Amino acid sequence: MALNDLFTRAGNVCEFCGDADDLAAVAFAPAGDVLLCAACRGETDVPADHWRCLEGAAWSGEPAVQLAVWRKLGAIDAPWATEARDAMVLLPEVAGWADAPAAVEHRDSNGAVLVQGDTVVLIKDLVVKGANFTAKRGTAVRGIALVPDNAAQIEGRVEGQRIVILTEFVKKR
Repeated sequence: MALNDLFTRAGNVCEFCGDADDLAAVAFAPAGDVLLCAACRGETDVPADHWRCLEGAAWSGEPAVQLAVWRKLGAIDAPWATEARDAMVLLPEVAGWADAPAAVEHRDSNGAVLVQGDTVVLIKDLVVKGANFTAKRGTAVRGIALVPDNAAQIEGRVEGQRIVILTEFVKKR
């Protein structure tokens, strides 16, 4: 979905809490993108009661929002979150997605999806701990491997060493 369409669908506010500041699209595979503020993206500290906004967002008719709320409620260890999740009436396609394990999607610093075997380029010098060298900016890392349970990490070979690289420091070639 185009960003303009996403803003229109969301009414220019966060689809979880209704805040209008610092909005960005967040992908929830396979449903699509959800427009969230920095707090709901987890980029700022929020009080625990901030997440009570999910009780209202759970009633969204938008599949991507329903899936995002379902997953977030499942990550909150509080009785009210369990009750809200149990009370959700999911659209049929969302129910199928909710039962399936969440697919981990790796993205580079520009948001491009990374797949097994891609070639990436380092966008900054990285000190490689335990190997006593610095991987220089501009170094191409060919044939990357994706870390299955962590979307923020990939593995690749640099200067003959197999290292873990944070996706925020690479761009797809």
